[in-house]
Amino acid sequence: MAISSETQGRGQWGSSLGFIMAAAGSAVGLGNIWRFPYLTGQNGGGAFVFVYILCVILIGLPLLLNEISLGRLSGKNPIGAIRGTGGNKFWQLAGILCILVCFFVLSYYSVIAGWTLGYIFTEVINIPVDFEEFQQTPSYIIPLTFAFLLMTIGIVLGGVSGGIEKAAKFLMPLLLIIVLFIAGRSVTLEGAGAGIEYYLNPDFSKINSKVVLQALGQAFFSMSVGWGLMITFGSYLPKNGNIVSSSGWIAGMDTVVALMGGLMVFPALFALLPGKDPAAGPALVFDVLPKVFDAMPGGNIIGGMFFLLLMVAALTSTISMLEVPVAFLIDDKKWSRKKAAWTVGIAAMVLSVPSALSSIEGNFFNSLSISFLGNTKVGFFDIMDFTFGTVAVVIICLMLSLYTGWAKKISDFADELATGAPEFKGFSRKAWIFFIKWVCPVVIALVLLDLLGVFGTPQEGG
Repeated sequence: MAISSETQGRGQWGSSLGFIMAAAGSAVGLGNIWRFPYLTGQNGGGAFVFVYILCVILIGLPLLLNEISLGRLSGKNPIGAIRGTGGNKFWQLAGILCILVCFFVLSYYSVIAGWTLGYIFTEVINIPVDFEEFQQTPSYIIPLTFAFLLMTIGIVLGGVSGGIEKAAKFLMPLLLIIVLFIAGRSVTLEGAGAGIEYYLNPDFSKINSKVVLQALGQAFFSMSVGWGLMITFGSYLPKNGNIVSSSGWIAGMDTVVALMGGLMVFPALFALLPGKDPAAGPALVFDVLPKVFDAMPGGNIIGGMFFLLLMVAALTSTISMLEVPVAFLIDDKKWSRKKAAWTVGIAAMVLSVPSALSSIEGNFFNSLSISFLGNTKVGFFDIMDFTFGTVAVVIICLMLSLYTGWAKKISDFADELATGAPEFKGFSRKAWIFFIKWVCPVVIALVLLDLLGVFGTPQEGG
C-alpha cells in the first residue's frame, strides 16, 4: 500500500506481524521496566508475579479482545467506534475520554521519555549526573521533551503501514534484544542470587486484597486497555486478521518484558549496591541504576543500552498515544494526516512545559495540589497522572465493558472476534462473554473504588 494514498485515507496494517509489534509496543512502556519490578518487590516477589499473570489472562486479555473487536467492527477511532455501533451521547463519552487520556498522557509521559534521551548520552560519554539537579534544570528537560515529541510526530506522519508499522517492526525486536542482553549480564554478576531471590521467591503470606488490586491495576495499565489505543489499532486490521491469536501474542510480549525488567534491575542492584532500597520508584532508574552500571566492567555501554531501551519503550507507547487523536481528526474532521499530527504534536509540546517545570521546587506547578476523596496529589505532573493516566483509564475500561456487554448485543462483538479466528467458538466464546458481562465490570469497579481511597489508603497509579 502506498503511503501517499494512506496519508489521505485511514490506512491499514500491512501484516499481522506489524499489528502485533505496534500493539505490543504501545503496551510495553516505561511502567514495564521500572514500575512492575518495584511493585513486585513490595508485594511478595514471585507471589505477586503469579497474581499478576492471572490478572493479565483473566481481566487484561478479555478487555484487550473487547477493544480490538470494537475497533475492527466499526473501522473507526474511539468516538467513531461507539457512534458507529449505535452508542448514544452517554457512551460516546468513553470515546471522548480516550482521546483526552492519550493527549494529556502524551504531554507528561514525553517529559520522562526526554530524561531517557538525555541519559543515553550521559551514560555513553560517562558523565556523572545528579538526578535531582538534572530534573530541576529546565534548559535540559524542555529541549529533550520537545526532541522526543518531534521523533514521535515524525513516525506518525509516515502513516499506519509506512510509519507506525515500519517503526514497530524495527523498534520492538531491538527492545527485546537489549532486554535479553542486560538481563543476561545482570543475572551473571557475582552476588546476583540475592536479587533474583528477592524478586522471584514467592512469599504467599503477603498476598491480600491490596496486593490483588495492585496486580489488577498494573495489568490494565501495562496492557494499554482503557486508552482507545487498541480500538484505533483494531480499526486498521483487515477482516481476515486473527484478533484472538494476535491478542495472545501482545499480552505475552508485554508480560515477558515486564518479567525481564525485574531480572535487569534487581540482580545488578543487590550484587553491586547492597543496602540500596529496591522499591525506590523512578529514582531507582535515574539515580540508582547509573551507579550500578558504573560499577560494572564496560558499564557506560551497558548503561547507554539500558536508557536506549527505555527510550524505545517510551517511543513505541507515545507513537500510539499520538495516533489516537490523529485518527479522530482524520476520521471526523477530515483533516490530512500531516495537519493532524503536527497540530496535536505541537499542542502536546506546549502542555508538556508545566509537567517539566513541576519537578522544580518553589515553582507554581510544583506546589499545585488537589484533594479528592482522601487523595491529595501535589504537583502538576502527579495531578495529570492520577486524573488521566490512572482514574480516567479505569473509568473507560468500565464503560467499554458495560457498553459491549450490556448496552449492545455482545454476540456481535463475539462474531467479530470469530471472523478470522475459527478457533474462537464453544467454551472460549462463552468464557469471553461471561468475563466481559460479569467479571470485568465488578473487578474494574473494585479497582476504581480502591483508587479513590474507599478501601483505606489510596493506591498509587501510573
